[in-house]
Amino acid sequence: MSNKVIYAMYNDDDVLMDAVVKTRAAHHHIEEIFCPFPVHGLDKAMGLAPTRLGICAFIYGCIGLSFATWMMNFMMIQDWPQDIGGKPSFSFIQNMPAFVPIMFELTVFFAAHLMVITFYMRSRIWPFKTAENPDVRTTDDHFLMEVAVGNHNEDELVSFFQNSGAVEVKVIEKY
Repeated sequence: MSNKVIYAMYNDDDVLMDAVVKTRAAHHHIEEIFCPFPVHGLDKAMGLAPTRLGICAFIYGCIGLSFATWMMNFMMIQDWPQDIGGKPSFSFIQNMPAFVPIMFELTVFFAAHLMVITFYMRSRIWPFKTAENPDVRTTDDHFLMEVAVGNHNEDELVSFFQNSGAVEVKVIEKY
């Protein structure tokens, strides 16, 4: 099996979407698509599975809510109970209305910060990591589709992508 990939460069997102549909219909494996901006519907056209980040956000929010409940119960009820503004701290339930804003804020705090960490880890974006962008024009106004050559004929694939509307097609040896 070959380590070669084809870089097909497009200058319009609609042409790219049509090329993705044609490429998937021809049963070619799309490795990656580099875009200067998000293209609506591209994930579905590529056949990518739906993201599970929403489930992570819910779990992280539940962790934040649990932490907030434990923290306020320990600080305000068990460790150092005080009579603040005529509200005695005899039980957590009696002081629940005063604790709701803190519980909400810590739920949002945990969900937001842990989601950012999860996104960076899942995307393999580490601090000081070098860019993996194969062409600098994809950060400006071009779209690049990376397709594995595999066992297919190189020349047929190049003509396939030229006919799909690509403005530039390159065959690259990938390591």
